[in-house]
Amino acid sequence: MAKERFIETYSQGVANIRKIIVDTETGVNYVLLSSNMSSGCGVTVLVDKDGKPIVTPVSPDQSC
Repeated sequence: MAKERFIETYSQGVANIRKIIVDTETGVNYVLLSSNMSSGCGVTVLVDKDGKPIVTPVSPDQSC
């Protein structure tokens, strides 16, 4: 079975949804926000206080 490229590491809310998704190849974290998943959402890179992407360390045999 192929490894999932993106995994969800955090989820909050039912109406106002917030999720953190990690790219298992690069470790880059993304945040997904939506007030209603059926009418659209926004995704952007999650950054630290200096504006640098937040990266979760990943190893080749790890699924985060």
